[in-house]
Amino acid sequence: MNPFLALIVANIIWGIASPVFKFALTDIPPFTLAFIRFFFAALLFFPLVKKWSLHTLSKKEWVELLLGAFFGITVNITFFFLGLKKADSINAPIIASAGPVFLYFLSVLFLHEKANRKVLTGMLVSLAGVLVIILSPIFLDSKRLVFGEVEGNIYFVIATFGAMLHPLFYKNILKKISVYQVTFISFFFSALTFLPFMLREFQSWSITTLHVAGWTGIVFGVIFSSALAYYLYNYGLSKINAQEVGMFSYIDPVAAIIIAIPLVHEYPNAYFFFGSLLVFGGIFFAERRIHWHPFGKLKKLRNLLQ
Repeated sequence: MNPFLALIVANIIWGIASPVFKFALTDIPPFTLAFIRFFFAALLFFPLVKKWSLHTLSKKEWVELLLGAFFGITVNITFFFLGLKKADSINAPIIASAGPVFLYFLSVLFLHEKANRKVLTGMLVSLAGVLVIILSPIFLDSKRLVFGEVEGNIYFVIATFGAMLHPLFYKNILKKISVYQVTFISFFFSALTFLPFMLREFQSWSITTLHVAGWTGIVFGVIFSSALAYYLYNYGLSKINAQEVGMFSYIDPVAAIIIAIPLVHEYPNAYFFFGSLLVFGGIFFAERRIHWHPFGKLKKLRNLLQ
């Protein structure tokens, strides 16, 4: 399989996921959907996991694998779902595409790297675009109770930070064990992290109340957005340089808009287009390409978390 095609398909699925899951969350609580999604996706991969020894990975590599699952799935999906409950789904992939912007400023603040004037200018323009999208509910109608929507957009930012660390922790692991094994362990571990919150949701919700929206989210989440997309993503990550993976996320916003309009009746407004233009334009100005995801800086930032 071509790794670039695998990453394109994965990101199309994840772009579609924003409106699909927003639709589903009108019928099922977020942690219940997250647990079902990853637990049953893990079961799909279980028959594909060949016999292997736990000692194949060192203790350090086990920590990296579980941290990759924690940041890339638990943190990312938790705040992604919480954001969808409050904000427009089409905002999520645009904010996620600004991951390089957040990475740049983290590098300057925590790694004390010298800021290049041109790159800094471009990243400030991109940051302005993110702020336009985050604060757009206030601009659109100051009389509405919009702060919940702003909060949802901030949750998307937190989800993006989790996703940024995902490829870093997995890159070396995928050289030691198969894509199937990495995906199964990640899904099963992440499902366990969602379990306590799901049990709490069950105190006020019953699965017997599920309707079309909830079942749509479950089927799409288990088969497509989890099992298929994560497998394709991990496969692509195992074949190409980690710094090239981020550029495929720019597919997500287009896919999200195409599905969001008929499914959840979300339409991009002038602030959405203006903010998106600033995000992508700023990154392009900084690097003369729509991509900035240096692996070395991610590695240094990861070390700060350990």
